[in-house]
Amino acid sequence: MKQTLIAFALSVAAVAPAMADQALAQSKNCMACHAVDKKVVGPAFKDVAAKYAGQKDAADKLAAKVIKGGSGVWGPVPMPANPQVNEAEAKKLVAWVLSQK
Repeated sequence: MKQTLIAFALSVAAVAPAMADQALAQSKNCMACHAVDKKVVGPAFKDVAAKYAGQKDAADKLAAKVIKGGSGVWGPVPMPANPQVNEAEAKKLVAWVLSQK
């Protein structure tokens, strides 16, 4: 029984941070245009993570893009500005996006 509880606690701990950040993405309407593993209107978060992997300035660049919007990187459809997302939230969202595999 104790081993089952430990295994359950470890699995919840592994999933909880990812779910918390996905919940933030949903609450800020990111999921209206993006999905974790497939292109919707914008690119899949996994594709964003792969494109920016290893780039030291990626987190700051993408956090600014979340707030201000952008265009031309993923095709002709621009990403609108998201003034409802503050800087701390943008950094948290981007850290989560960049952690997707």
